[in-house]
Amino acid sequence: MVRTGYLRLALIMGIIAGNIITLQTLVFSACATSSLDKFLVVWKLKTKCKAYKFAGHAAAVTSVQFSPEGQLLASASQDRTVRLWIPCIHGESSVLKGHTAPVRSVSFSHDGQFLLSASNDKSVKIWSPRHQRLLFSLFQHTHWVCCAKFSPDGRLIASCSEDKSIKIWDTRNKTCIDSFLEFEGFANFVDFNPSGTCIASAGSNCAVKLWDIRMNKLLQHYKVHRAGVNCVSFHPSGNYLITASADGTLKILDLLEGRLIYTLHGHKGPVLYVAFSKGGEKFASGGADAQVFLWKTNFDSFDYKEVLKHHVRRTHIDDPPHLLDIYPRSPHRHNEKIQSVEVNPTFDVTNMQTLDPPVIEINSSSSINTSDDVSSEDLQCPPASVLATSSKKNSEHESESAVHNVDKQRCISPTLGNALEHIVEQLDVLTLTISILEQRLTLTEDKLKDCLENQQKILLQGK
Repeated sequence: MVRTGYLRLALIMGIIAGNIITLQTLVFSACATSSLDKFLVVWKLKTKCKAYKFAGHAAAVTSVQFSPEGQLLASASQDRTVRLWIPCIHGESSVLKGHTAPVRSVSFSHDGQFLLSASNDKSVKIWSPRHQRLLFSLFQHTHWVCCAKFSPDGRLIASCSEDKSIKIWDTRNKTCIDSFLEFEGFANFVDFNPSGTCIASAGSNCAVKLWDIRMNKLLQHYKVHRAGVNCVSFHPSGNYLITASADGTLKILDLLEGRLIYTLHGHKGPVLYVAFSKGGEKFASGGADAQVFLWKTNFDSFDYKEVLKHHVRRTHIDDPPHLLDIYPRSPHRHNEKIQSVEVNPTFDVTNMQTLDPPVIEINSSSSINTSDDVSSEDLQCPPASVLATSSKKNSEHESESAVHNVDKQRCISPTLGNALEHIVEQLDVLTLTISILEQRLTLTEDKLKDCLENQQKILLQGK
């Protein structure tokens, strides 16, 4: 089945002076980018490409990420430091020093309590954003560490290095519990899938690999690019993976069917980073052409809201196996011959690119006054005490209060309420499992039908 018109370029946001290294999205009310020009830029998408430039790093900014609640912004730089920013017009930031070489990536844990940094000093460091201090370091890589990510439940860390290894770390005992080796090239980027049982790696040898960390084996191997792959991003449903490559293209992979479904053109040069929005409705890409593209996704008509709810439940610590761990049946190898839908964003979409977007310069000091041109809706500034207060703690307190009030109104004891909630969750899991099995069964039946029809045609031709 050929699907057309499912992907299109929604907006070309603007141009930055320097190659865009990384970008991160916050439910697409804002998008943050880092660049070789030493600046961070936060784009306000609700106000038609208004941009806020944050200055403070002394060298190229190599990575940027919002905290889960969006109240903090972390950045890594070649100046060997990590910075924590309050993403408001005052541009306040705190410096975290500990690395002895350029820092390649930063990443928050899913509860916002911890921050990861990976560096050319061959180490991975774990920080406390709340207390602004180093907690511990991980040393076993023998070359530059390119990227490090937390698992959804925070128990594991995946890191990749130019020593051709991908390592899995246990955060509780601070040891390496597994390692995957790349025999050709090395992984530029690694990340966990939404349910936390697989990792995807972007290889310098043009390959994209999906590893099962429970069975310690390669699940899928895609060879669909003609140059090194710089980044991958999972759709929040876990069913799709988008890749960014030095060959100038982005590709959408269907992980359930194990095939390439879309090839996206638009960047004039290597694509360095790509990231889905929190709900998966859009994604953004940044390239060496100093441009940021915002894309709209509608892969099919399936409603992923219920699927996302189930993935959220996996952020708490629980013992495997899980009924939600549904993945492709066996390892696959894919090559470039698979047919895909080519999507050119410049074909039928209005180009809203602005060569000179309105930019507000923001230094790292807090002495800047609010401009009259800035509305109260734009980048509302939280108090400076946010750096010392855990947003997760506040959300947990509100959640506990709400649950307590509901239980009190219904006169249900907490023990009974927890038991009922657990039963409902298990029923939801079973329903989702059956639904996916039915989809796979339907797909198998369709393929069997095609095989029988082809066999009948061959028999008729033989007569």
